[in-house]
Amino acid sequence: MIAQFLFLLQIVAPVFVVMTAGGFLRKISVLTAEADRSLTRLVVVLLAPCLAFDTIVGNEVLANPANWILPPVLGFASVVLGIMAARLGARLFRIPEGTKRRTFIYTTSLQNYGYIPLPLCAALFDRDTMGVLFAFYLGVEIAFWSVALWQLTGHAERGSWWRAVNPPMVAIPVAILLNSLSAEKWIPSAVDTTFHLLGTCAVPMALLLSGALIADHLNKESLRHSSRTICAATVIRIGVVPILILLFARFVPLDHPLKAVLVLQAAMPAAIFPIVVTKAHDGDVPVALQVVIGTSLIGLITIPLWVGFGMFWVL
Repeated sequence: MIAQFLFLLQIVAPVFVVMTAGGFLRKISVLTAEADRSLTRLVVVLLAPCLAFDTIVGNEVLANPANWILPPVLGFASVVLGIMAARLGARLFRIPEGTKRRTFIYTTSLQNYGYIPLPLCAALFDRDTMGVLFAFYLGVEIAFWSVALWQLTGHAERGSWWRAVNPPMVAIPVAILLNSLSAEKWIPSAVDTTFHLLGTCAVPMALLLSGALIADHLNKESLRHSSRTICAATVIRIGVVPILILLFARFVPLDHPLKAVLVLQAAMPAAIFPIVVTKAHDGDVPVALQVVIGTSLIGLITIPLWVGFGMFWVL
């Protein structure tokens, strides 16, 4: 058990090290705030879609039409589950009503569904599982810009559904369609290699940007009097939600790759990008930061524990 924990920790730790490097580069003005927009667009418009094509085209599991529907549905449902659990937790821990509570529920409900699970999935599972992870990602992204955003703002914003229409969200179904047409047999190898080279850059670049983003908002004032928020977020995001997801994965008949994706998603801390969305929509940024920083730091230890337990009990 200890050997397995150390093995998984060695996989998880580099993710946080790269994020820390991003924060350090921000502090010494190497990765400047002025570069954020262009680098983020580079990840979203080019690198992430290439990673999706590289992973999905030629994926045997996603050749089955049944896997075009269930992973996105479960991805959407995972956010709904997070919202329900976070609402209950906000009441039990007496998170103040209003903007603070809405921000707490919003940030706690969203697991880090992409940038941390991707390197873990690549290290622990096969290419088929990676493809299912992207299909799952599609459902989470739709929930992110709909029910989760409505939770933050308190109402359904006009056009919020369309914000889910971005290059990765277009690339994933297109790649699934090409996979169903056996595109790997007729796409030139040079094109396939190009997708692979660009796709491998997506996760490191995104992790560096995530670390820089946290560094922008990390200060003593934002973390002052944060114990209740961090405790509540940890209990819900790191405790309750993983148990519910793993119970579902254990007893519901699902394909092995989808079970593996659920194990990874169950172990995840809160997502980082909601900090930006919280700021853009006049939410409580300190609360968002407390949830993200608190669950991420604790996640360095709990991710290997939950993944190890899930691989033993579910897989």
